[in-house]
Order: sequence, then structure tokens, then C-alpha cells
Amino acid sequence: MPLFNVRGCDTYYEWITTESGERTDRPVLVFLHGWGGSGRYWRSTAEAMSDRYDCLIYDLRGFGRSKIIDGDEPIAYSLKSYADDLDELLTTLQIDRVSVVAHSMGCSIATYFLEAWGDRIDQCILTCGGVFKFNAIIFGIFYQFGQLVINFRPRWFYTLPGVDFLVMQRFLHRSIPGSDRQEFIEDYLGATADAAIGTLLSVAQPNTCTEISAQIAHLSIPTLVLSCDRDTIVPASLGRAAAALNPSLKYQVLKKVGHFPMLEDSENFLDAVRGFLVVTV
Repeated sequence: MPLFNVRGCDTYYEWITTESGERTDRPVLVFLHGWGGSGRYWRSTAEAMSDRYDCLIYDLRGFGRSKIIDGDEPIAYSLKSYADDLDELLTTLQIDRVSVVAHSMGCSIATYFLEAWGDRIDQCILTCGGVFKFNAIIFGIFYQFGQLVINFRPRWFYTLPGVDFLVMQRFLHRSIPGSDRQEFIEDYLGATADAAIGTLLSVAQPNTCTEISAQIAHLSIPTLVLSCDRDTIVPASLGRAAAALNPSLKYQVLKKVGHFPMLEDSENFLDAVRGFLVVTV
């Protein structure tokens, strides 16, 4: 298992290329996953894109296969700190420039990375992301509910027949294979409480909404905001609001798809990705 110590975390990463998992001299496409997940749900997309790019998937600190290292220094879980993690990972892997495909919470992390290290990015796709207007009551409920969900994760419950289907129904419009549902459950159960709650707290801060909106408004890198019309987690209206902040951004909506277009409708999702990304030399 390839791991790098990135700022107090044994960070899992994986190359998906046409050269048996070995990096070549082709452009790099890096994938950012969302809250509670891991790079595993990007694997099929990365495999499809490996005819053009060396694809890098990795797990955010405290999620998936990336494990926190016990130490004396406190671990940060702000969205900006995850952008810092990506910078260090790319530096350690000696990657100068990348294109980015991000999803859900990964879109917010990507915008912080773009703000700080935009000169390292050729182009970006923000999938199922958007901008929120801060509402103290709504965000307070969101954070409190998130804490309850994280603190109640008995493994026996998630082994009951059909529970994976019921849990994933909140995120999906179309069905996905049982193996994909099971992987999501495993990632959700494996996420550390500190990372899961810490990122929720970061999202629920009023300055986060302001900062992300400002960052998107100033993007000069070719960027596609890709929404899904049946997404109930990050509705398409929030993606549309993000794209409206910056006339240079491209906006596209996938039809009859929920929060995981790369799994629910991989063909049309890949068409959108391939149609936007330009392979750079």
C-alpha cells in the first residue's frame, strides 16, 4: 500500500496509468473525493481517463485508507488545511502541474488550492459543488445532525441486509452496483470522528461561504462547474450560483443523475469530462 507521511497523516495514494500503475511523463490528472468517501469511487473514472493522463487518486486525511499518525502536534481539519495537504503531496511526488477533478466537499478543497497554488493547475472540474449563503440556524442544524450521524456508527447495523441500499438512496437517483454501495459504507465507517466532524465544522463556518464565493469569482483557470439535476445533497441551483459568480466558468447539468454521476451515469459523466479537459504537454 503506497503511503506518504503528509503533515501528520499516512496518506494513501495510487497511480492509475496505462503502465501497470507506474507514473510516466504524461500530464497528471488528480481526483479529490468528498466527505465520508475515498478515492475508491474515482477508480473507474481514472481508469477510463488513463489513456490520456497519469491519474492520481488519494484519500484525504482521516478518510478512507489514510490514517492519522499519533503525535504531539494538533491535527487541523479545515478545508484550507486539506488544500495544504494536496500541495505537500504533489511536492513530495515531484509533480509540478496537474489538472483537477473534484467532487462535493472536494470542490471546496479544490477552490482553496486554486486560490493558493493556481499556478500549478492547468484546468479544473468541480462536480456537485456550489456556493452556499450562510444561515446560522440551517448550518447549526446541519452541524448538529452531522455530529449525531458520526457518533452513531455501530458496525453491526450496517451489516444488516439492505442497509447499504437504504443509506445510499439519500445520495442517488439511479441504482449503482452493490459493491460500490458497500465500499461507500466501509469508507463512511472507517472515517475518523475528528476528520468527519472537523470538516463539517469547517463547512459550517460563515467565513467559509464568503471565502469560497470570493475564490470562485476570481478564478482565471479554465473551470467547469458540473451539476446534476437530481442531486439533493448539493442541488444544481448551488452550482448554477457558483458559475454565475464568474463569466469565464463553464456550467453544465447532467440529467436524471444524483450526487454520484461518476457511478450512476459514467458514460455521460465521462463525455462531459473528456469534452472539457484539454490534454496539455
